[in-house]
This record gives sequence, C-alpha cells and structure tokens, in this order.
Amino acid sequence: MPWIDACAADDIEEEDVLRWDHAGRTYALYHGIDGAFFCTDGLCTHEQVHLADGLVMDYVIECPKHNGQFDYRTGKALRAPVCDNLATYPAKEEDGRVLVLIE
Repeated sequence: MPWIDACAADDIEEEDVLRWDHAGRTYALYHGIDGAFFCTDGLCTHEQVHLADGLVMDYVIECPKHNGQFDYRTGKALRAPVCDNLATYPAKEEDGRVLVLIE
C-alpha cells in the first residue's frame, strides 16, 4: 500500500487535531507534543462524534460530546463512557507533508 498525502505538516499545530476525509471515510490527524504525527479513525467509538472537534491534551484526545478519552498514539480507550479502542494508522512527516498508511 502506498503512503497517502493527507496535508501539509504545518496545517496541524503541535498538540492539535485536524479532520481528514479520504475515500469515503473520515480520520483524525494529530501533531504530538514530541513533533510526531499520528492518525486514528475520526469518529468516537461511543457516539460517532468527530474527534477533530475535541480537545487534545498531551497524547490524549477528548471526545467533545461525553468527554471520553483516547490515547491517540495507540487508540486505547482511557475514560468512560468509551470502552472500545480507536483504530490507528501509521503516519509520518516527509518533505513538509503528513503521509498516512491505510491498509
């Protein structure tokens, strides 16, 4: 599978999230406090609300609807009401662009 060009690296500020739609699906792209980039499914596993509208704190994304939390590096559900983990996808920065690998 080829890496997909999602956006410019400077489109996402550090410790922030951006919505990215591709091939009929929606994702959330994150710029970590360590400078690395990450990608998860875009919708919360609890109520299908888009996570790009949520709050990023360190490596945690908080859902804007019920305040459930995930570690966006691993997709692990951290706080109720979310129970199911998020799917994650490899992401990297190359030549000022954020690339994502979706299998």
